[in-house]
Amino acid sequence: MAKNKERKLGWPTLLLGAAAAATTATATYKAIKPRDPAFQLITINFTSFKLNLPVLDTELILTVHVTNPNITSINYCSTTMSIFYDGSLLGSADVQAGSQPAKSCQLLKLPAKLDGLQLAQHAKRFFGDVAKREMVLDAAVDLEGTAKVMWWDHKFKVRVDSHITVDPVFLDVIDQENISKLEI
Repeated sequence: MAKNKERKLGWPTLLLGAAAAATTATATYKAIKPRDPAFQLITINFTSFKLNLPVLDTELILTVHVTNPNITSINYCSTTMSIFYDGSLLGSADVQAGSQPAKSCQLLKLPAKLDGLQLAQHAKRFFGDVAKREMVLDAAVDLEGTAKVMWWDHKFKVRVDSHITVDPVFLDVIDQENISKLEI
């Protein structure tokens, strides 16, 4: 004859189950938690000089390596990156609207313009930088867009602040520090 036995769950079993659930939740959160994208300036190339008497304006292409470490693809709006020299706005670079797949890297080519008049106002420092072949530039950009998670579009904003040392003669990137801050 079979008897129905009721099995009681004791405290150790309940605690073990709760610990397993907490561990699973923590691991899932770490896997899907949004992470800051990474940016790195790779090259600077002159495309043209425009004589704007009494100064020379410059157009360049900035090649930027972007890494999306997240498990979702992103779409971002067009924006403008501001470029500063010695605390003054020197120029800007256009960031076209686009997208980037999940867990991927890509190169962005950003057309930039530098204002010769602004550079002329810092001529003494600029010529000193050319002589020592180190010029420090700062750049800032705010990117806004959406990250698609299943059928939801989550809005995000990324602030990127860059501190870049370049050789003003050969346009080599000597050193850089890029800090990105993701807001959801």
